Amino acid sequence: MDIDKTMPLAKRTQSTLLNMGPAHPAMHGVIRLLLELEGEKVLSVEPEIGYMHRAFEKHAECETWNNVVPWTDRLNYVSPLINNVGYAMAVEKLCGITVPERGQYLRVVACELSRLTDHLTCIGASAMEMGAFTVFLYLIKAREYLYQLIDHLTGARVTTSYTRVGGVKGDMPEDFPEMVLAAFRKMREAIRDSDKLLTRNRIFMDRVEGTGTISRQDALAWGITGPFLRSTGVAYDVRRAHPYLVYDRLDFEVPVGNKGDNFDRYLARMAEMEQSMRLVEQCLRQMPRGEHSLEPKEMKHAFEYQDAGKAGQTALLAKYQAKVDQTLQGMEKGVRSNVAAPARSAVLPSKEDTYGNIEGLMNHFELVMWSWGIRVPAGETYMAVEGGNGELGFHVVSSGGDRPYRVRCRPPCLPPTAALPVLIKGGYVADIVPTFGSLNMIAGELER
Repeated sequence: MDIDKTMPLAKRTQSTLLNMGPAHPAMHGVIRLLLELEGEKVLSVEPEIGYMHRAFEKHAECETWNNVVPWTDRLNYVSPLINNVGYAMAVEKLCGITVPERGQYLRVVACELSRLTDHLTCIGASAMEMGAFTVFLYLIKAREYLYQLIDHLTGARVTTSYTRVGGVKGDMPEDFPEMVLAAFRKMREAIRDSDKLLTRNRIFMDRVEGTGTISRQDALAWGITGPFLRSTGVAYDVRRAHPYLVYDRLDFEVPVGNKGDNFDRYLARMAEMEQSMRLVEQCLRQMPRGEHSLEPKEMKHAFEYQDAGKAGQTALLAKYQAKVDQTLQGMEKGVRSNVAAPARSAVLPSKEDTYGNIEGLMNHFELVMWSWGIRVPAGETYMAVEGGNGELGFHVVSSGGDRPYRVRCRPPCLPPTAALPVLIKGGYVADIVPTFGSLNMIAGELER
């Protein structure tokens, strides 16, 4: 910047332009901040995104309706199950499909487990960037317990593709509730230890209290939602304001702050983790019972089904249950009806029908075949769910074909990222790291 040479030497000031990111460790390689500094004080900031553009919305136009689900995994890849559910519910809203009650409870369980992994990652990574490496180890270890649960439920740790239009992929394993309760005991211990290390730690408090502050009015004006908005005192939560699935049957609190600073956002996420565990525990108690996929009377492998059919022994097939690998568990006859809607035009048949009769095989084949598949009635709709960072919305447009005409995603971490100049201006360079960490910016979601 030019120096005003008419001013006395003692009063002359000079600002400095500094690039922070994308190579800076705290910027995670996905954002660049162009800073104007006066010494250590930030005079202005210009965020630059676009380092990981994924073209999710264009990809969605080129895939059949269910084939979009794996792309949603890669939006917020820290809490992919919530993305799955939000997209599937938007399509079901267009189709007029109602998911069975047990399937709705399983979706809530999946969403809350995903919310926990999201908050653990956000708090742990942010703490590590401020030097609290022990907290990072505690919380990432707790996240590993959750990943093992998710793997047991869905067959994959991160990119799960668990949700389908009309329900979920399969029922939960028989021992899943016990595993959840055991994992939650370890998680609560890790959260308590982290709370003792951080919440009243003088060094941590100096870094987060009073930094990255945003007012309630500014947060609303920028369209910010989630823990970021709730830290300003606005108790807006999509699960409470616009209940979906079975959230209106569950008891949970919406933690709020009052200062809108980095410390309040930390406290909000810490409190929300306990609420998520409460929600999962309630779901496991209230979930309606159903025939379980791992309690068969007699099982036959797929090739045995096929051989029996070829030999004309079709009458015997009704007494058997299909034996499948881990990734297909919970898709057997008698179980499928508990977790997926009885809609032949949108939901895959049970494995017994696929393996055991030509009608089921044809039904399965047509649903997965390009240019056939699900036919969603022409129209458009918007469906919002509460993501890890706030309101995650999907605006889906159908022309009546076998794939979306348009899918528009509302990423919850975009508004707070856009508001970065408000959060950072007037603070110091050291404040940028905890402030950016509290955004929990996930580039796959932001640059969809």
